[in-house]
Amino acid sequence: MTDTAVLQSASEAARGSSPASVARPIPLPPRPARDTRLDLLRGWLQLTIFASHATGTWIGVWLIYAAWGLSDSSEQFVFLSGFTLGSVFARKALRDGWRAGAVDLLGRTWRLYRTNLVVLVLYGLAMVLAGATLLPGEAERMGWGPLLAGPLHHAVPVLLALEQPNYMGILPLFAWCMLLLPGFAAAEARWGDRALLLPLAVYGGAWLVMALAPGLGWEDKLGFNPFAWQVLFLGGAWLGRRVLLHGRALPFGARWARWVTAGAALVLLAGLLVQLGWHGFVPALAVPHYEWLSDKKDLAPARLLHAASLAWLVALLVPREAGWMHRSAVRWLGAVGRHSLHVFCVGLFLSWAASVVFRLTLPFAGRDVLVILAGCAVLGGFAWWRDQKRASVPVPVPA
Repeated sequence: MTDTAVLQSASEAARGSSPASVARPIPLPPRPARDTRLDLLRGWLQLTIFASHATGTWIGVWLIYAAWGLSDSSEQFVFLSGFTLGSVFARKALRDGWRAGAVDLLGRTWRLYRTNLVVLVLYGLAMVLAGATLLPGEAERMGWGPLLAGPLHHAVPVLLALEQPNYMGILPLFAWCMLLLPGFAAAEARWGDRALLLPLAVYGGAWLVMALAPGLGWEDKLGFNPFAWQVLFLGGAWLGRRVLLHGRALPFGARWARWVTAGAALVLLAGLLVQLGWHGFVPALAVPHYEWLSDKKDLAPARLLHAASLAWLVALLVPREAGWMHRSAVRWLGAVGRHSLHVFCVGLFLSWAASVVFRLTLPFAGRDVLVILAGCAVLGGFAWWRDQKRASVPVPVPA
């Protein structure tokens, strides 16, 4: 399959041509096989997100890789979501046309937004009930105070995903990024890999605007700046499309790839040294928390580079398929990854409940480990139940 043929077919699909009216120069790429590695990685990310959200425990502070680098699970979560949807959209557009792909993606975006609304309402009710019973002031502590104090004033910004309480920002970010994907895919069909310059330019523009006008207050109400974080999502979508059309995302066997690998390793080492300085283990390495180095809301350039380096090394070193991935002790982690959206939503409530347990109980030996392991077991059981439920649904056979 040549690049010229691929881009020609993608360009025809981007113009909305139907399969009947276009004589494709190439066959439709087959649906990629399920990547077990991706399921396991997403499952691991969900568990680390749960542990980090369960505030008050040393596990969420020291036993996640964010404690030893400049990025955390959020960056990889957004990147892998873009990777998956980029491949899904590209195949749908090649098969049925760009418009059909856009309609399908809009449906997915609406379902995600609807899920976000359900979680938002249920989490808000939990905050109200907790504040009225055992935990006075809990809503204010969790960032729900402005919304509950002035619901009419804040309801519209919250519904438009322009303002979010604590831990409610990631799902609206996905919705905004998904709305950008059809336009980005059309640019890919027309300009090829050069389309990647568009999200990079938007990312650079976001930091330029922040530098020129730091007094803009709207971004203070967002957990994630969508103008910055879109570069991870669309970068993942770019790679997902390459996997579909070319069979691989990046040429790890190229001569220059070894230099990228060495650079990525150096970036991770630098991130580790910076964290050692921040933790006070190596005071000589302590540097200020510069915005370009550690800011999460606006995706600091150092965080972006660290996340990209980590993704490169994991893709290089972790095989796509291996025997150990199918052992009983590991398969449940893949189930967590396959149902990452629903697991994330349940994990939001579990992590808050775990943080309440840490605040209301006296520390004892093994308390933190028991609570976190219990939460992981619940999330794993929930994912396994959804796996079994999905397997029990009969698959319709086309005529």
